[in-house]
Amino acid sequence: MRHPFTASNPWLSIWLSAANSMAGAASGFANAEFQRQMSRMQAEMTQQMLNFWTLPLAPPISGKRRRRR
Repeated sequence: MRHPFTASNPWLSIWLSAANSMAGAASGFANAEFQRQMSRMQAEMTQQMLNFWTLPLAPPISGKRRRRR
């Protein structure tokens, strides 16, 4: 005789399948956002590193001056 708690339940199977599908989509969105943030941070850090090493070698930047009338 089969135990009633171990018998397959089609509604539970459908519900778990939908939950797994939603969790997979949420995981994909979270991973994509993480990759975007990491790319942005890496680009910013590269720019800061280049500014740190190359700015002292460049001539000073003079601002535009207004002419008096």
